[in-house]
Amino acid sequence: MVMLGKGLSSALNARVIGSGVETLILGHGYGGDQSVWDKVLPELAQKFRVVVFDWNFAGSIKDANQFDMVKYSSYGAFADDLIALMDEMHLKSSIFVGHSMSGMIGCIASVRRPELFQRLIFIAASPRNAILLNS
Repeated sequence: MVMLGKGLSSALNARVIGSGVETLILGHGYGGDQSVWDKVLPELAQKFRVVVFDWNFAGSIKDANQFDMVKYSSYGAFADDLIALMDEMHLKSSIFVGHSMSGMIGCIASVRRPELFQRLIFIAASPRNAILLNS
């Protein structure tokens, strides 16, 4: 496991597990944190380079000041954070797995920067949230 120690990757508790050729990014849903992936992570890490992180509202985030209620009132700001995290980690053509709200965040990010994404996989992503795509 690689712990990252700078910038946004550090602020979002980003970790890299595994060393596969393809990169799999796992985005958790609202009210959770990266621990939701703990049961599947060992299996995925055998085949992929897996990136897990915590959105800045997760309870595992130490600095409560990094969550700005006004800025994060739309999914667009979260998509910007995902793009910035991927840029910082030099990730291109990755597979993004988004649970719940992360699915819609991945959609927005992929529209803004399609070269970053090879594939999007959604787990219980609500289509109702699609109205926020233009945020």
